[in-house]
Amino acid sequence: MDENKQMVLQFGIKHAMQQLQKNNMDAYYAVTKEEAVRKVEGMLHPGDVVATGGSVTLKESGVMDLLRSGAYRYLDQEESGLSAEEKQEIYHKAFCADVYLCSANAVTMDGELYNVDGNSNRVAALLYGPKSVIVVAGYNKLVENVEEAVARVKRLSAPANCLRLHCDTPCSKTGRCVSERMGGGCGSQGRVCANYVVSARQRVPGRIKVILVGESLGY
Repeated sequence: MDENKQMVLQFGIKHAMQQLQKNNMDAYYAVTKEEAVRKVEGMLHPGDVVATGGSVTLKESGVMDLLRSGAYRYLDQEESGLSAEEKQEIYHKAFCADVYLCSANAVTMDGELYNVDGNSNRVAALLYGPKSVIVVAGYNKLVENVEEAVARVKRLSAPANCLRLHCDTPCSKTGRCVSERMGGGCGSQGRVCANYVVSARQRVPGRIKVILVGESLGY
């Protein structure tokens, strides 16, 4: 990336980090995805029980490889051969994990996290249960406010995830949601937009840790 462009990017990230910290979330900056993995590793302890939400960001960054290294007791919801019942059991066990990792659909300049889920195991664990939550997000997830976050999900995140998960939804065919309203959308059984969560000021300081990365990651 051009040096000047990188500097402008860092100004925005610095502001978002300051606002996240005001909202009682710890904030960190990693220039590269490799640095992000090292930061995650520094927040974990050997033998920790670790769980994750489904995340393209965690895969692209290399965080998933770290979790599957054998150093941790990773509750892997993507392990091959799992039945639907076994996946549900992992979702429930995640509430008792030492550390939960996920990404965010958007991070606002007001220091808020915006997340939209279908199964909602990710947002549920983000909100309550695990002692520590680590959110890894590329700079592409930064938006000005919640309104922009809503639009980002409607026009990019949801359609891309529906294509990835082979969901038979209108947005997987047109590239955008049928409604611009936050709770609006299709009546498809495969709809990934069931619950909408804005994480603002937290009551438990430092439980949520956000690593913003100077690379584009995920949807």
